[in-house]
Amino acid sequence: MSSGKIKKQPPSIDEWLKEAKADPAALQQGMFLIHNGVVRRTPKAKVRQGIDDGSTVKGMEFAYDAAKVEAAVAEAYKMDGIFHVKVWLNEGHLEPGDDIMYVLVGGDIRPHVIDALQFLVGKLKSECVTEMEQIG
Repeated sequence: MSSGKIKKQPPSIDEWLKEAKADPAALQQGMFLIHNGVVRRTPKAKVRQGIDDGSTVKGMEFAYDAAKVEAAVAEAYKMDGIFHVKVWLNEGHLEPGDDIMYVLVGGDIRPHVIDALQFLVGKLKSECVTEMEQIG
């Protein structure tokens, strides 16, 4: 797992889109979707399971396995109609409002791009990253 105490500077989505549109495959792409995951104040247990103990998120420790991320991106590229994939992950101690991740997927038609984004973000969250909420 990568680790660090200083959170990273988020990418420029404008630059990501310029890069994607300059790619030779750009003329085959009809859609780009961007996911921006952010640390929220509401604990995961409340949002996902309805468990409300009155606590809030004070921060998060976030890390990722770069090799697993690369493998997940490679899988997304193999999906139907997908021509562009880019991922940025933060690391270290994050606070509510901080960016956790950005994911950009470009492809031919809406259903393919939506499926690929959902697949990739799900894979990143379930297999590639470690998120430890600090509750208070």
